[in-house]
Amino acid sequence: MAYAWWLVLVLSTLLAIHNQVGTANATLDIGVNYDMLGDNLPTPADVINLYKKYNIKKMRLFDPNPGALNALKGTQIEVTLGVRNEDVATIASSQEAAGEWWADNVEPYIDDVLIRYITVGNEIIPGELGGNVPGAMQNLAYILEARHLGGMKVTTVIAMGNTYPPSAGVFTPAASSVLSQVLAILDRTGSPLMVNVYPYFPYASNPKDIRLDYAQFTAPGPVVQDGSLSYQNLFDAMVDSVFWAMEKLGFGNVGLVVSESGWPSAGNGDLTTPDLASVYNKNFLHHITSMVGTPKKPNAAIEGFIFAMFNEDQKPAGVEQNWGLFTPQMQPVYNVFG
Repeated sequence: MAYAWWLVLVLSTLLAIHNQVGTANATLDIGVNYDMLGDNLPTPADVINLYKKYNIKKMRLFDPNPGALNALKGTQIEVTLGVRNEDVATIASSQEAAGEWWADNVEPYIDDVLIRYITVGNEIIPGELGGNVPGAMQNLAYILEARHLGGMKVTTVIAMGNTYPPSAGVFTPAASSVLSQVLAILDRTGSPLMVNVYPYFPYASNPKDIRLDYAQFTAPGPVVQDGSLSYQNLFDAMVDSVFWAMEKLGFGNVGLVVSESGWPSAGNGDLTTPDLASVYNKNFLHHITSMVGTPKKPNAAIEGFIFAMFNEDQKPAGVEQNWGLFTPQMQPVYNVFG
């Protein structure tokens, strides 16, 4: 969840106003984040069956939960496996420590679970722990290379804000030094950077100046013009600001995966309703699976994950408890996949 979504990108003074390449006939499956901060959630086995029921083919786990990983054995669900933020420094400390983490958290499942990505930390760049991310990524990438596991990639997850215009996107000085190292590893290994993208947050912070249809993929035509690029939705503008920021660090060819996006169904009055959440997530799903790319990268199909599978009662009251597609009783909060 993008608690610090404003930290990674330098926002312009006008903020408040505002790796796969496929063919036109191809499709790209949507993923859903499976978070577990609730005391009334269904068992992992039941959750896996729910993914199957709705034909959700990709799952993001925030940590290597044994119950979930065991339930995933033998399924065709593709997994993005998270390293806990508190484990990143240990993995970065030595190749031996990285090997121990691998032996405990990946090795028991590697033959039976389709692990596609390992994410080293979630939203810890910039920050006290962020400096450990490149070392941890490098140590895990070495294991993949030694084992000839080229289909599995190591990356990290950053948060981002809305930069206006998108071409003004630049990483903050606090983030740039670490992200330059991260991007060098991603470039060398052919891995994408993962980014949490929430149009809801800039819209909710200034609904008078940011149009709802622009935030929800429903604008009838271009809303923002950035040089020769026209933007019909805020999501594309936010994603392209990261592409611009990476390009300015010399890594314009690194791809992106949207590791989280969504819209809360309650907690902030009229800005958070089941109808608004349904419209956003349906349109996000369509945008991702249509493989249309963005105005800056029209030929780059971008993978995406909806946040999140369930409403979670152990999060702070309000919006944070209401991102789920399903109730803990596994009933849809609103329609997305129908």
